[in-house]
Amino acid sequence: MRAPRTRSLSLRTRLLLIGVTGVAIALLVGGAGFYQALTVSTDRTLDREALTSANEVALLVDEGRLPEALPTTGSQLVQVVDAQERVIAASLGADRLVPVLTPVQLQRALTGEAVVVDGARIGSSGPLRVRAIPAGPATAPVRVIVAVQVGDVLAARSALRTGLLVVFPAVLLVMAVVAWVVMGRTLRPVEQLRAGAERIGADGIGVGRTAGGPGAPGVRADPDARLPVPAAADEIRALALTLNGMLDRLSAARERQRTFVADAAHELRSPLASMRVQLEVAARLGEGGDLPAELTPELARLSALVEDLLLLARSGADAPVPPHPEPVAVGPLLADVAADVPGRAGVRVEALPPDGDPTVLADPAELRRVLVNLTSNAVRHAGSRVDLDAVVAPDGRVVLRVTDDGPGIGATDRVRVFERFARLDDARSRDAGGTGLGLPIVAELVARAGGEIVLTDGPDGGLRALVTLPAPG
Repeated sequence: MRAPRTRSLSLRTRLLLIGVTGVAIALLVGGAGFYQALTVSTDRTLDREALTSANEVALLVDEGRLPEALPTTGSQLVQVVDAQERVIAASLGADRLVPVLTPVQLQRALTGEAVVVDGARIGSSGPLRVRAIPAGPATAPVRVIVAVQVGDVLAARSALRTGLLVVFPAVLLVMAVVAWVVMGRTLRPVEQLRAGAERIGADGIGVGRTAGGPGAPGVRADPDARLPVPAAADEIRALALTLNGMLDRLSAARERQRTFVADAAHELRSPLASMRVQLEVAARLGEGGDLPAELTPELARLSALVEDLLLLARSGADAPVPPHPEPVAVGPLLADVAADVPGRAGVRVEALPPDGDPTVLADPAELRRVLVNLTSNAVRHAGSRVDLDAVVAPDGRVVLRVTDDGPGIGATDRVRVFERFARLDDARSRDAGGTGLGLPIVAELVARAGGEIVLTDGPDGGLRALVTLPAPG
């Protein structure tokens, strides 16, 4: 089911549409009501004056003393018509030969209806509003007709309609502009809350907008960052305080979790080291048969897992950033890592000399751990070779590249592999050679260094890891 189109509009736009629509309806109803009320009031006034004049003339007819010129009010035209439709008396300016109304129109007027005619019948220059009443004795009945020129009235009404049609849209436009500005200022704290929430990353890893696509880890968030609290004592301030309280509780829970993992990993190091020594001694003395040889690799993997957990706990989002990173020469470091990372049968690790002498600003031990983890991961999945090299980006930063010719990783999984203990369904799923924490550690350490990491396709297939780090100065 498709969502309504208005849901894609911003809150500011929706509020403006609602407000403008409401005001437009109010103006339309109010304007129509005002115009109708003014029209009815004007017509009633004209009819009342016409009937007053008609009754005065009817009284003169009943008294048998019709003057030569019948009395009128304003621009009225008055005629007295007999049963044969002949004009027997008229006011000054009224036609004394042709009645204002035709017989059919006269019958309508005698029923109490106000009849509007164009006036052409009597040579009038504009429309006339006509009322008529019966008068005289039953033996000699007559009709008193009073016509009022309404050309000016109709012109005024037309001007009023035009004015309303012009003024109302102008009022709506001005109101919309004012409302847009006012709502923008009113909703500014909400936008500040949204921007603040966007800046607060989860677990110290933000969103990197790089070649790896949305969601690539690498932008370090401030774990102590909180949403801005508006000064006004309104609902938005209450919302900001509530959300900040929630962030405080989440931060405290994350700190408790980090402390627990660090303490547990630290406490496990000594027993595991002792067990490993005992197994090595037993294997050297030939005790326990093949059991020491079988358990020693598993114990080594468990020890590596504990060390990784401890490192993650110590380098999490709330761990301090190294206060004094050092300039690190990239070329020697790549060669050193390529020489130290153990390969496997049929897989060669090679460090390609970079152009120039690029240098990055980072903690040497942590940067080495990043490259060792990436290279070890590449060795486990490579087909025949793993290459390490570096290039200088156009913005001056240095990009370290670890490339293998293995099966690669699907684009949809290139962010998920940085999650702890992530499992993939393809050939690069976590195997017995890894702890499932290598890439999460890489992401943490790269973020601590102020860099970013992205996974892309290799130039000849496989996977390429791009670690972008700042250069000194």
